[in-house]
Amino acid sequence: MRARIAGTGSYVPERVMTNADLERMVATSDSWIVARTGIRERRIAAPGEACSDLGMKAAERALEAAGITAADLDLILVATCTGDAPLPSTACLIQHRLGAVRAAACDLSAACCGFVFALAVGDAYVRTGFRHVLVVGSEVMSMLIDWTDRNTCVLFGDGAGAVVLSPTEGEQGILSSHLHSDGNLWDLICVPGGGSRMPPSEKMLAEGLQFIKMKGNETFKVAVKTLEEAAREALAANHLSVADLDLYVPHQANFRIIKAVADRLGLPMEKVVLNMDRYGNTSAASIPLALDEAVRAGRVKKGNLVLIEAFGSGLTWASSVVRW
Repeated sequence: MRARIAGTGSYVPERVMTNADLERMVATSDSWIVARTGIRERRIAAPGEACSDLGMKAAERALEAAGITAADLDLILVATCTGDAPLPSTACLIQHRLGAVRAAACDLSAACCGFVFALAVGDAYVRTGFRHVLVVGSEVMSMLIDWTDRNTCVLFGDGAGAVVLSPTEGEQGILSSHLHSDGNLWDLICVPGGGSRMPPSEKMLAEGLQFIKMKGNETFKVAVKTLEEAAREALAANHLSVADLDLYVPHQANFRIIKAVADRLGLPMEKVVLNMDRYGNTSAASIPLALDEAVRAGRVKKGNLVLIEAFGSGLTWASSVVRW
């Protein structure tokens, strides 16, 4: 018994922020952003549009695709680092709004790796007897952005994606997941302020510590290395080769990172799902958003082998192999 992905869904806010818009805000250019990241535009949540709002719409679409109702759910996991509030969990807010009266609900925080971590947890619960698990990745990254910092404001966007996990005894499903962390490198990507270590204060706000900070060059090097290793680990665990893969759905952080990993693996770019040019880095929403687009575009067919993986703050990195 293992979990299969029975349905996918996604949602992005209506507002589009282009690189041309950013040119009017900070000292940058469309050509610079595209050359270094592959991003051309991103979506930004409307005032008052919260993490649960995005996640709710993605969840509804995933439930519809899976052919089940919210009342059928046993568990709701929401991967996010930009929840509606410190408490309650955003998962509980989505559970209430969906009417998922039987489901337990909680958030999982692993930054950009959050969805893959949550997928692994959901799979584990299906293997122990849960019937249907909803896994949502939803982020309002714009709340963490300093729009005067040209090194970070060009990277991120808002969005949500979701999958429904259901049991299967056949060859389909999540074959394995591989999760890793290294807290020694926590400061490569972080939001220093706003928590119990550095609670909100006038000083914290004045220093901009509520915003995301990144060490770009160091992050790039570690990301390429760990993503290649995580991909090979997942393939080896299932006695597969790179040639066996039908589709690769990576975290949509940076085109150069994805291209470097694909080149190291010897994976043709035609097998890689890319949508960062339209959405930027949506953190935990990145993979389910890209996966849903691939499914609805007909790029994922029954029996296909799909590799998903992500890298993010923590540091964390993770991979999963799925037989569709």
